[in-house]
Amino acid sequence: MASSAGPEIERLIALLSKLPGLGPRSGRRAALALLKKRDTLLAPLALAMAEAQAKVRTCSVCGSLDVSDPCAICIDATRDNRLLCVVEEVGSVWAMERGGSFKGRYHVLGGLLSALDGVGPDALRIGELVARVAGGEVAEVILALPATVDGQTTAHYIADRLTQTNVPVTMLARGVPVGGDLDWLDDGTIAQALRARRPA
Repeated sequence: MASSAGPEIERLIALLSKLPGLGPRSGRRAALALLKKRDTLLAPLALAMAEAQAKVRTCSVCGSLDVSDPCAICIDATRDNRLLCVVEEVGSVWAMERGGSFKGRYHVLGGLLSALDGVGPDALRIGELVARVAGGEVAEVILALPATVDGQTTAHYIADRLTQTNVPVTMLARGVPVGGDLDWLDDGTIAQALRARRPA
C-alpha cells in the first residue's frame, strides 16, 4: 500500500484493488488518476456509484441488473418468449446484447457449478430455470456458457435437469472467430471448430 498516503487514500486504493482485473499497483494508479481529476472523474464517479447503489436491482425474472424489476429486456414485448438463453453472469447478457443478433429472453445463473469452490446447484438459479422452462412457453433453451470444465459441467447438469420438459437444449457453436487466423488459435478451439463444421 501507499505508506505515505492518508487512511482515506489507502482505503480508496484497497477498494479499487478488489475490482476484477485490478491489483494493488493498478489500484494505486486508478486512485491517483481519480484524485488528480476530482472534478471531472472522481466526483461524477462517486455520484454514479451512489445512484447505482440506490437504484439498480436484480430482475426477479431473469436475474439481470436494471433499474426496474422486471428488467427492460423481460418487459420488451418485441422479444421472442420461445427462445431462452442461459448465461453465467450479467456481463454475458451485455455481451450478447452488444452483438444485437439475439432477440429472445435470458436467464442468468449467477455463476457455475464448481466442486472445488463448493458451488452446488442450490447456489445457482437452476431451480428457477427449470420452473421457467416447465411453464410451457419456452421452445428452445440455448446454453451460452464458457468452454471451461465448470462451464461444461454446468451445461450437462442443466441439460439433464431439463430432459423432463422435452424442450430442446442447444449450445452456442464454438470454433474459429470471425477474422481469426488459424496460427493464433489454440488446439482445443481448432478441434472444436472441426467438430462443429457445416456445409459451405
